[in-house]
Amino acid sequence: MSKQIGFKPQARIILQLGDQLIRNESIALLELIKNSYDACARKVTVELKNLEDQKLGEIRIQDDGFGMDYDTIRDIWLHPGTAFKRKQIDDDTFTSPCGRSPLGEKGIGRFGAHKLGQEIELISKTEKAKEVYLKIKWRDFDNDKLLEDIPVKLIERPAEVFKKGEHGTIIIIRELRSQWTRGSVRELYRAVNSLNSPFKALNSFRVQFKIDKQEWLSGLLKFDQVKDSSLYTAEVVIEGNEIKSFEYEFTPWPSMKGLKSRIHSEQNIAMVKKVFDEKVKKKVLKDIDISYHKIGKIKLKILIFDLDHEIMSMGVEDKKGLKDYLKLNGGVRVYRDGVRVYDYGEPGNDWLNLDQDRVNFPTARISNNIVIGSVQLERLKSKDLVEKTNREGFIQNEAFWEFYGAVKFTLGRIITQRNIDKDSLRNYFGKGNKIPVSDNLQLLKDKVESNIPDTKIRKEIVAIISEIQADYKTISEVYIRSASAGLSLSIVIHEIEKIIQELLWVVEETSSKESNFDRIKSLTWHLGKLVDGYSGLIRRRSRRETDLKQVIINGLGNVEFRLRAHQIEIIGEYDKKKKFESRVRCSDSLIIGVIVNIIDNSIWWLNYGKVKTKKIFIDISNEMPGYLAIIIADNGPGFTIPTEDVIKPFISNKDGGIGIGLHIANEIMNSHDGELLFPASGQFTIPKDFKSGAIIALAFKLSKN
Repeated sequence: MSKQIGFKPQARIILQLGDQLIRNESIALLELIKNSYDACARKVTVELKNLEDQKLGEIRIQDDGFGMDYDTIRDIWLHPGTAFKRKQIDDDTFTSPCGRSPLGEKGIGRFGAHKLGQEIELISKTEKAKEVYLKIKWRDFDNDKLLEDIPVKLIERPAEVFKKGEHGTIIIIRELRSQWTRGSVRELYRAVNSLNSPFKALNSFRVQFKIDKQEWLSGLLKFDQVKDSSLYTAEVVIEGNEIKSFEYEFTPWPSMKGLKSRIHSEQNIAMVKKVFDEKVKKKVLKDIDISYHKIGKIKLKILIFDLDHEIMSMGVEDKKGLKDYLKLNGGVRVYRDGVRVYDYGEPGNDWLNLDQDRVNFPTARISNNIVIGSVQLERLKSKDLVEKTNREGFIQNEAFWEFYGAVKFTLGRIITQRNIDKDSLRNYFGKGNKIPVSDNLQLLKDKVESNIPDTKIRKEIVAIISEIQADYKTISEVYIRSASAGLSLSIVIHEIEKIIQELLWVVEETSSKESNFDRIKSLTWHLGKLVDGYSGLIRRRSRRETDLKQVIINGLGNVEFRLRAHQIEIIGEYDKKKKFESRVRCSDSLIIGVIVNIIDNSIWWLNYGKVKTKKIFIDISNEMPGYLAIIIADNGPGFTIPTEDVIKPFISNKDGGIGIGLHIANEIMNSHDGELLFPASGQFTIPKDFKSGAIIALAFKLSKN
């Protein structure tokens, strides 16, 4: 037997739509407010009464929008999953009378009212039609009857509420399902106020919040009270495969006498990301291009704060208030046509992995609790970014990951500029660069002292942290140091990982062949030498006479596979100077590591710059009086950061770069009583092809005997 049949939803599906697909009360209420926005309301009033009593409590949402007539409520509002707004979005020619694009599209957000209470009254009126009254008791749906068998009474009547030509919609929710507290009301207030971007107020759409217990909202700071406490700001426009405009500014507070503001501007910055290529079995650079999808233009605005206690003492009156505000409101939020897309930027939603990145590199990265950011999208031009039904962000399709990559790349550029000024700020006030572990231990101690009451247990915890700090300082001084500055363990790991990665690549290429076994053995030997070289720094072992020609040969041997894989030609002038004295006193393994680092940077930038014929020039020069120098130059785009800043730790414009490679090189050259130089194109003899690229010199002081 065969015949066509259809689904027959049971009544409780309505309760499941509201209760299980809407995560919390704040989002449920915001869904109703968004409906007011779509109805062209200019003002929405959210009023809360008797919230401590679930039976007597009441939530009232009233707007001055177009309102709904009898037919609209019957044929659209009471139809779950209606495609009414979806059709408007898909129609590229559609514009509402107030010029807004619909925020809703699923047709189920209104059923989130069940999340708030067991009973709902709806009163609505259009400009010309009669007033409409609807009452729903959600308990009536909690049974095995079919949805269509639950009667809902809809009344059309002369105006009783909307008089004198008024129009709009009122929703009253009673028999509250949750026990509201001071904390939950403050959370709701924060959520309502975060509906609009703090950077771009919608003057045509305003939400007013009323509660009969105003004391529950006392002490809450607003955005206008904290925005001037930020030290670093950025505004960016992303379009296609480029950052079209990049505006960054460091603005020290008036109390920071002697520190000058700094503005950095760029245009047309190509965006890239590292992806794993299955064909070559390794990560390669790939363009980020949002024009492949319907995403439209992306506008990004960022404020970054500094919560260091001594820094805040220079310009923040309410330090606890600022920290509390950022704890709840910090993060990067997403907005469409100025209205928020949940739940990006909510506490616990680390969608850009900011907190995770900061755990890995505490000094170099930002976390959600020190940033307020907004990502602005246009609703009708970002159709490929589809919101999840449960209002927890976008579906993670290809368009989302391209959007994510563009925002993440841009944040990396902003953080690089911030790190330049953060370093200047720390040095100006005598703090210098903090060692990440020490930084976090001090941060932990500060948090314990501010968040835990002054009891015996707090004293015990602080004492333990202080003991750990002392032990770590001893370890740092004994095991991790160079001749002139502290080298953190991450620096040693950074160098060793490069050799390990080269070993992995060679082993993968070799498979069962024996042709590269000697190569693997050589790399393994060098890895041992490198570790031994760093231990030599600790023991301050004396240098020995070393031929720089052989150092270069060994360094190139360590990147042979990568150079071949990226089709980069080495122009080696150093080996043509047969009678040239090229011996200096140095640790060959450390200098080899420096050469590998510099070449590794050149490989990345040659690929980023899409140079067709990629070349690296290497020579040994005695043109600098009193010094013998290794010259390394490439024909790439050159430095994108001032050379006085590239040697500072944690400053890099490489996507995903740590920013310690050239800092390592500088420290090692200092420990050799030499210099790491970034010479002008005419300072040393180099071919014309390399004069616009990156030029680096490792200058070794010649002995006087």
